Amino acid sequence: MQQKLETRTFLLFLLIVSVGFLMILKPFFGTIFWACAITIIFFPLQQRLLKRLNGRTNTVSLLTLTACIVIVVLPVTVLVSSVVAEGADFYKKLESGEVNPAQYIEQVRTAFPAIQQAAERFGIDVAKVKEGVLNASMSSGKWLAQNALSIGQNTFKLLLNICLMLYLTFFLLRDGQRLLELLIRALPLGDARERMLFAKFGEVTRATIKGNLVIAIIQGTLGGLILWALGIPGALLWGVVMGMFSLIPAIGPAIVWIPVAIYLFATGDNIKGIILVAFGAGVIGLVDNILRPILVGRDTKMPDYIVLLSTLGGLALFGINGFIIGPLVAALFMAFWGIFIREMHVIAPDDDTIEQDLPSASNEPDKDSAA
Repeated sequence: MQQKLETRTFLLFLLIVSVGFLMILKPFFGTIFWACAITIIFFPLQQRLLKRLNGRTNTVSLLTLTACIVIVVLPVTVLVSSVVAEGADFYKKLESGEVNPAQYIEQVRTAFPAIQQAAERFGIDVAKVKEGVLNASMSSGKWLAQNALSIGQNTFKLLLNICLMLYLTFFLLRDGQRLLELLIRALPLGDARERMLFAKFGEVTRATIKGNLVIAIIQGTLGGLILWALGIPGALLWGVVMGMFSLIPAIGPAIVWIPVAIYLFATGDNIKGIILVAFGAGVIGLVDNILRPILVGRDTKMPDYIVLLSTLGGLALFGINGFIIGPLVAALFMAFWGIFIREMHVIAPDDDTIEQDLPSASNEPDKDSAA
């Protein structure tokens, strides 16, 4: 009786201090999350370097971190600062009237009377649409302008977060394997299940980040280049916006280039409109259709509709981090239920088709996946 009381008391205090520690870490959630994500992405590189440098852990971790800075941190920092500056300039043009979204909508309505008729048929008030687009444009431009000022004022805070993220990444690269083994020993889920779940975590994180970011970079670059070639103002800004929308399956960059193409047709630039439509549908759209199933769907082993719903839900709940967290939670959900179905023998013994799709807790993942 005394031993049970001591055990329960200990577990209660363990829960209390664990919750308290997580609350302390809450302000750094984004920093810790991206440190873990970068560690997972660059872990295979670290393993190759370890083999070549005979296990010099500190040196290899520092070299891997340097590669991370050169490949990821510096380009993203330059891109974000450029886009925010261009967004601030766009807001100034909106305020001065040099850019007038309401005028663009009026030109489209005049050039395509069928759109006006269709809107009236469905009870859509074009005047309210114009007002809404203008307000949205002003809000977006104002947000970018404010963030440009915020970045200037909070440079120290931004640099501190980046340095903290890189600092954590170094130690996660160096000690990640040992920390993983400690977690496997500490969690009371069964070592085989835990290894499978951690392997799934690493697999989905790596596939989601690499796949989505590669697609976003390619589509954003292609979209920005075609807009620049056609003489559309703010090509860099709209290219980045297309890259961000490409993170959302089934929506993608078309939400940007289709309205631009409609405007080109409305203003009589038919050749430019045809070029943009052909390039957008035939090149930018093809990238998504070919690469996303290969880089994301195949590696996460989730249906496209689950990837779409989990991505949208993740973005709604967690912001930009949600494009990783959403599919990750969905994958772990499916993995947990797969283990439950297999171990509780919910599936009939002769139902081989479904059973082949379930994760196996007895399979040992490779080291790269488990990290």
